[in-house]
Amino acid sequence: MKGDAVSLTEAEAGVLSHINADTIAMLTASMVEAASENPGGTEGAAVDVLQKACRSAGFTVTTHDVAPERPNLVATLPAGDGPGLMLLGHSDVVPAGPGWTSDPYRPRVADGRIYGRGTTDMKGGLAAAVIAMQALSHASAYGAELSGPVQLVCTVDEEEHGIGVRDFVTRQPEHSFAGCIVAEPTDLTVVRGCRGASYIEIDITGRAAHSGRPADGRNAIEAAASIVDLIRFDHQQLAMEADGLLGSGTWNVGTIQGGQGISVVAPTCSLGIDRRLMPDEDPHEIAERLRAAIRESAIDTDGVTVEVRVTMEMPGFATPAEHPLVATTVSAVTDAGRTTSVGGWSAACDGGFVHRDLGVPAIVFGPGDIHAEAHQPDESVLIADLESAARAYALTALRLLR
Repeated sequence: MKGDAVSLTEAEAGVLSHINADTIAMLTASMVEAASENPGGTEGAAVDVLQKACRSAGFTVTTHDVAPERPNLVATLPAGDGPGLMLLGHSDVVPAGPGWTSDPYRPRVADGRIYGRGTTDMKGGLAAAVIAMQALSHASAYGAELSGPVQLVCTVDEEEHGIGVRDFVTRQPEHSFAGCIVAEPTDLTVVRGCRGASYIEIDITGRAAHSGRPADGRNAIEAAASIVDLIRFDHQQLAMEADGLLGSGTWNVGTIQGGQGISVVAPTCSLGIDRRLMPDEDPHEIAERLRAAIRESAIDTDGVTVEVRVTMEMPGFATPAEHPLVATTVSAVTDAGRTTSVGGWSAACDGGFVHRDLGVPAIVFGPGDIHAEAHQPDESVLIADLESAARAYALTALRLLR
């Protein structure tokens, strides 16, 4: 979908003149060089690079250590007293892994792309946000006054357990916000809804016995297989109720561990399950329904016990298509010189916490393609997309906060 193009005002053109692709690429490269793998490292060095860039731009910057050397960062461009615009990102990256054709932490530029771990997910998006805010700091010089602040929030641990955003939403924000843009890689698509994610772990305990007389024992693996059947049936039922934006909730049995030996009735078995969530779903309620189904199927009887627990949750969200944040961002992308579309995302992100716990409408919009480029060897992002994202962030702020 292409937004209805309008001419840039003199003030908007003036602000956008301060956005430079090379500057964004240089900041992206500096953050990539500050490796912040998760698990296996800390985000401290990458956040230090980001903090220095924000302070140099004149923002008000605070950091808070969620864990040792794992600081959340909040950088604010002060403006009026009205609701502001939040730009949200994370500083951690997945481990580089094998298969790279060059050092993943020595960024290189080739064919209009910058290569390195985190360029797409999502240090490029963070750099675009910083340069957009820096450009917005010149708005008053062109006769434009923002009615509220623009704030960059950078959390730790998004790729694993979300301890950064969980900590952030427990702290009373100093400002209210008209909206939040999560700068994750969407290939410059305006994503107005995301599924959530949860991990459900199941431990089954039976009783060991000699395999020559299996009736003497209680086989935990057989019980696990019956639970997997329940999950498969529910997955099929959910698919029949799919909606047009986000599809449906899904189950995936990702890990199974169990048994003592081939000649022994399995006394234990554990399942690790991913349950993707629709915006109105609560994983604890889902886990309770699964427990009830297990009891009704008599799986946890006659010497078999089953423990079901939620070990991770990330809420989903959906912002109405007619919300000003959606419409304003679409027009901003178009007037930044690109086409876009509006849709949903099967992935999950920190925006769900901001939407649920702070009541801030959220969308996801950023440079790079999460499916084609993120979490892969030779990860890269188009420098032109970094510039377009920064221009769109700046235009959205100018139009939303006026």
